[in-house]
Amino acid sequence: MEANLKLGQDEKGDKLADLKLFRRIIGKLQYLTITRPDISFSVNRLSQFLAIPKSRHLKVAERVLQYIKNCPVQGPLFPATSEVKLKAFSDVDWAACPDTRKSTTGFCIFLGDSLIS
Repeated sequence: MEANLKLGQDEKGDKLADLKLFRRIIGKLQYLTITRPDISFSVNRLSQFLAIPKSRHLKVAERVLQYIKNCPVQGPLFPATSEVKLKAFSDVDWAACPDTRKSTTGFCIFLGDSLIS
C-alpha cells in the first residue's frame, strides 16, 4: 500500500459491479497473512470495505497482489546467528479511522530478529 494513503467509505469512484471478486481477493489475502505478516496492515485496511467496495479499493488490492508477485519468496527467516528471544511491540492511533473515528491498533511479535506475527 502507498504510504500515507487514506481510504474511506466515501471514496470517489464507481461501486464494483462484481462484489464477489473483491471479497474473494481479500479472503485469499487474509489467509496469506499467516505466512506473510508484511501484508497484514494493508489486508486489514482493505477488509474494512467488504460491504461496499469501490473501484479504488480494488486498485489498492491489485497493488498488494502485484507486491506479492514481485516478492514471492518472502516469509519467516530464522538465521542461525539470531538470539532466540521473544519480543513484542504495540502501537495505537487514536481515532484514526476517518469513517468511524475508531482507534487503530497494531502489534509486532519477533522471535529473535524474525517477524512471526
